Amino acid sequence: MKQYLFPQAAGIDTLELRDVPTPQPGRGQILVRMRAASLNYRDLNVAAGRAARGSVPANLVPLSDGAGEVVACGPAVDRVAVGDRVAGLFMQNWLGGDMEPYHVDSSRGGAIDGVLAEYVVFDQDGVVPLPAHLSFEEGATLPCAGLTAWNALYAGKPLRSGETVLILGTGGVSIFALQFARAAGARVIGTSSSQEKLARIAALGASDGVNYRTHPEWQTEVLALTGGRGVDHVVEVGGAGTLGRSVAAARIGGQVHLIGVLTGGEIDPTPILRRNTVLRGIYVGSRQMFQAMNAAVALHKLRPVVDRVFDFADAKAAYHHLKGQTHVGKVVIRIE
Repeated sequence: MKQYLFPQAAGIDTLELRDVPTPQPGRGQILVRMRAASLNYRDLNVAAGRAARGSVPANLVPLSDGAGEVVACGPAVDRVAVGDRVAGLFMQNWLGGDMEPYHVDSSRGGAIDGVLAEYVVFDQDGVVPLPAHLSFEEGATLPCAGLTAWNALYAGKPLRSGETVLILGTGGVSIFALQFARAAGARVIGTSSSQEKLARIAALGASDGVNYRTHPEWQTEVLALTGGRGVDHVVEVGGAGTLGRSVAAARIGGQVHLIGVLTGGEIDPTPILRRNTVLRGIYVGSRQMFQAMNAAVALHKLRPVVDRVFDFADAKAAYHHLKGQTHVGKVVIRIE
């Protein structure tokens, strides 16, 4: 079979395609024929040699998010069967409850090998069934970006109908948050530096958009759009450089869900204290959350927004497209 790996993780162009033996499932394991994989901002960090915990392992197979079909089962497998369409968990052993340090050690495409390969062995507990109406390309977008957005809006103090959500930018997590919020009957306000992208999110259901290039103090625009009250939830993907504005844009007692570390800077905790803001750190989610999310996706027949699909042979081009930040939604690699 063919699989990609980073011998050095010293940049996107160090990615190599190699022929390796097809793995075989052991007890409690399954072999999945991968059909699609999707990229996250984290994958750019991994390509550059930056992992959540120290350096990237040598010869790492990248990407956490993928979907495919079960083609073989080892002994004692009873959760899935040959022919099932599945997606893998980002953290293979976070099945439910609070996240523990050992869960992070099972993160695909970072701590352990990922899914950018024709075949991947999973523990039977490390997958979930795909909603029947989704393609493999759509299903491959769910494990990180989809689940992160779901965790933000529903795993803390859950979003309620009639509330307002602020999304930053048009990446995968933000677009999933828009879709989940609209399905719940919530209002969504979005930010972008592109009028074209603001038009795209409006077509997806955002009530308002703020161009942060023409309105650098975009939090004041958000406050004006909410009559001075502020939003109930902020899906904060920027980091320290945007967090202060996100806190200012949230209502007193609102929630800011901190997901990204795209921008640098320092965080002043005083406004968080004075505005009684709930600041939640979000790192993907558990299998239990994934199953709840998939139930909602199936019920509402939600379809993930896929910006572009690349062929398996063009994996490097997919990385470069993500790095270019022109996308709306997810960047996917089809594995055939």
